[in-house]
Amino acid sequence: LSELEALMERMKRLQEDKEDEEASQEEMATRFEKEKKESLLVISGGICALPVQEAFDDEIVSTDVSRYVEDPGFGYKDFARRGEDHLPTFRAQDYTWENHGFSLVNRLYSDIGHLLDEKFRMVYNLTYNTMATHEDVDTTTLRRALFNYVHCMYGIRYDDYDYGEVNQLLERSLKVYIKTVTCYPERTTKRMYDSYWRQFKHSEKVHVNLLLMEARMQAELLYALRAITRHLT
Repeated sequence: LSELEALMERMKRLQEDKEDEEASQEEMATRFEKEKKESLLVISGGICALPVQEAFDDEIVSTDVSRYVEDPGFGYKDFARRGEDHLPTFRAQDYTWENHGFSLVNRLYSDIGHLLDEKFRMVYNLTYNTMATHEDVDTTTLRRALFNYVHCMYGIRYDDYDYGEVNQLLERSLKVYIKTVTCYPERTTKRMYDSYWRQFKHSEKVHVNLLLMEARMQAELLYALRAITRHLT
């Protein structure tokens, strides 16, 4: 099977499995912890623990971005150290964008919550219902996996989501690309962009980038707004 056909087959199988039997809360929690720990191994300090990154090593360059920031040492750091037994988890049900973050950010800056919410929803729901040459395809499962994987990298867990879907839909090369774009955008190369979903249209792959950036922004806002809420109370 081609990459595209294999992905569509996995999406179909996931839907059938979901209709037959849903995973228990314990199983979903275990799958999240596994995915969270593995996400720390994807890229750390520019070195990837997954074999696929070897194909990208010659493309990674140390771009000088110091002229764009006041603190040249400022950059992404994993939310936990590799090898730790108990990694912190941000339970989305305890502090959600819809129920908590949205109202607080509106209080801090009038109407900005509405603008942010519209942006999040627009990017998340954007779809032509296509996958490369295939039409009338429901891509909801795939879009949700991309969004939730970014939040998983930031330690955010949704209790009602089965993270087994992430592992089945997102291949290692794509996970490398996702973490590079999300956490180390200056290291993203055209070769990495070209190396995943080769049969997809550019518009579809650009939508992936938009989805990753909005997921990252929402994750950062959740942490910041939760901290502000705790301070105010």
